[in-house]
Amino acid sequence: MKKLSLRLAVKITVLLGVAFVQGVRAQEDTAKLNFLVIRDYSGKPVRNASVVMHPVKKNGKQGRGGFELKTDADGKASFEGVPYGPLRVQVLADGFQTFGDDYDIERPAMEITIKMKRPSGQYSVYEDHSNDKDKDKKDEKKQPPDPN
Repeated sequence: MKKLSLRLAVKITVLLGVAFVQGVRAQEDTAKLNFLVIRDYSGKPVRNASVVMHPVKKNGKQGRGGFELKTDADGKASFEGVPYGPLRVQVLADGFQTFGDDYDIERPAMEITIKMKRPSGQYSVYEDHSNDKDKDKKDEKKQPPDPN
């Protein structure tokens, strides 16, 4: 009976040790991300922007799953427990261009500042762009010649 109790105690101790090591390793392999979303033209914060995070596979394709945050009144959002490795971040906000970029998460804490731009005009094949070519030629003439 004593041998059974001793074996059980040793097994429990080993299992607790393994669980502790895995818990420490999990804490080391994850990061806390702090996002700051601001306007490109004024530096003011963007309130209620959606910050979407997706894991990225080794082949560069977006993995399944993900997580969405909303910025507060100061344009800030944070998330703990992001695993190390590539992460795709997209930011969407009303009245701004959608932002997207890949980041390599390699430190326990990272600050990511995202500058949102106003929407720009779209190129249309139905519009007359003949003046655009003339404008490009005029711009080329204004540039000084290359000394090389």
